[in-house]
Amino acid sequence: MSAALPAEWDTFSFERELTGKGVRLVAGVDEAGRGPLAGPVVAASVILPADCRYSLFQDSKKLTEKQRDTLFATLTGMGIPIGVGVATPEEIDEINILRASLLAMKRAVLELPAMPDFLLVDGKFTVPLQVNQQALVKGESIAAASIVAKVTRDKIMRDYHAAYPCYNFEKHKGYPTKEHRDLLRQFGPCEIHRKTFSGVQELLAG
Repeated sequence: MSAALPAEWDTFSFERELTGKGVRLVAGVDEAGRGPLAGPVVAASVILPADCRYSLFQDSKKLTEKQRDTLFATLTGMGIPIGVGVATPEEIDEINILRASLLAMKRAVLELPAMPDFLLVDGKFTVPLQVNQQALVKGESIAAASIVAKVTRDKIMRDYHAAYPCYNFEKHKGYPTKEHRDLLRQFGPCEIHRKTFSGVQELLAG
C-alpha cells in the first residue's frame, strides 16, 4: 500500500473530505480573463468524479497552451458535468470586473445539468447563489475549471481576431502586452475593449 500524499500535495483533499461527509455533487468554479483590456471574462464549473486521475489537472496558468488543450480534450471527453458562463465587455464596464467575474461564475454553475450540493470557488469571493460553497485558492476541481475557462476564452479571442485583425487578439488574447497597447494607441479601442479599464479609458477621453 502506497504512503499517503502530504496534505499540501493532495489537492483533491477538499473534494474527498466533502464526499466523505455525504456531499454528492461538488463543483469547482474558476474564471479566466479578469486582467485583459478586451474581450469577455469566462468562467467554468466542473464536477470531477471521485475516481478520476486528479493529479492530471493543474492551474491553467502553470500549463502551456498545448498542455491546456490536451487536458481540455480529456475533460470534455470524460462525459462529466461541465458548465461555462460568460460576462461581456459591456457587462464588465457596467458592473465592474469583480462582479462580472462572479456573474460569469454564476452562469457557469447554472449551466450544469444539476445544481451542485457544494461549490469550491477560486479566490476570495463566493458565487451569488443559494448553495453551500467555500472560496479557496487550490483544489483539483478548481484547476480543471480553470483549464476549461482559459481554453474557452482563448477560442473566443481567436474568433474576435477574425473580426478585428488589426489588434492581433489571436496572439495576446486581449491582455495588456506592449504589442496590444501599441496597437490600441494606433487604432483606438474597438467594440470589445473594456471602456472603463486603464489604458482604454484614457484613449476614449482623449
